[in-house]
Amino acid sequence: MNLTLHLTDGCNLACSYCTQKHGSAVMTEEVLHAACRLAFSEGTHAGFCFFGGEPLLCEDLIFETMDFCRSLAAETGKPVCYRMTTNGTLLSERLLARAAAEHMEIALSFDGLMQDICRRFRNGAGSFAETEAAAMRLLAALPDSTVMMTVAPQAADQFAASVRYLYALGFRSIHAVPAYGKQVCRDDAARETLRIQMQKAAAFFSECLLAGAPFYFSPVESKIRGLLTGSSPNERCHLGFTQMPVTPDGRIYACNQFIGDDAYCLGNVFDGIDRKQRTALAIRYAPPARCRGCSLKSRCLHSCGCLNRMETGDAAQVSDFQCSFEKMLICLADETAAHLIEADKPRFDRYFRQNGRNSG
Repeated sequence: MNLTLHLTDGCNLACSYCTQKHGSAVMTEEVLHAACRLAFSEGTHAGFCFFGGEPLLCEDLIFETMDFCRSLAAETGKPVCYRMTTNGTLLSERLLARAAAEHMEIALSFDGLMQDICRRFRNGAGSFAETEAAAMRLLAALPDSTVMMTVAPQAADQFAASVRYLYALGFRSIHAVPAYGKQVCRDDAARETLRIQMQKAAAFFSECLLAGAPFYFSPVESKIRGLLTGSSPNERCHLGFTQMPVTPDGRIYACNQFIGDDAYCLGNVFDGIDRKQRTALAIRYAPPARCRGCSLKSRCLHSCGCLNRMETGDAAQVSDFQCSFEKMLICLADETAAHLIEADKPRFDRYFRQNGRNSG
């Protein structure tokens, strides 16, 4: 079973586009141990994602998880894997050494050159210098680490340059998403800026691939791979089936955006999953009405309940922005693929039909 452990709802940053409600709650060892036992109780493995708030505010709980799960893995014979999403400002050498030993995957939330526009400390100071230093330490210890970019409208004109900067820093796995939520203000000019910047970033992705030094660029590459394999982004988890968040008090929810909503609570770490509630949520879900007749629905991410709820307040309703963004992204991915095939089809085939950036 895979669980996302919200070790705390506190955070040392105050990002302008953040949709989470921050407080001072911290997970107790009692809740943590119960969550660990639950994760090992079913399935072929146990998986944990350390999350928050900022999980490194609770570094000792991360070590406790790994120590406790070592004995559970020995008892059950099941392997365990770890991931973490962090802003990196509290990343210690002690944690990096243990992460490397445990083969933990770390995703660094870092907006590159856009960082100080939206991602500031609570006292208003920018976080770029601290995060850049953390990125270099992370890449030295775990060179395959991922960077997670959020593109806010007020920073979008620096997006493509930020992708280049992060690539130069050493990241070869770059995930980028627009800032979502009702606190984000977009107008037509902001949408056009995002489109132009996404085009520039896609051109850099093509440039690197054709030069034999590719990197994973999630917005474009995922769409191309989906088309080639026939897979749909909507095959991913919709609500509470593959990765369930656990709050500091031990309650389990369907997805992150539903934390605190009793209608989407699936149980708790002491009593386990409420299977009837889980089934009821699955039955309740239906594709958004506006998407059912769309020819692009198999390539569009319209089923993400978290994203839909952030944008519209309804897990089954897609926002106008998300609809237009997905259409733009699909068109851009197809144009990028056509360009790569025309420029060097053998290289395109090696990269997309074999092992990704290692076969560029």
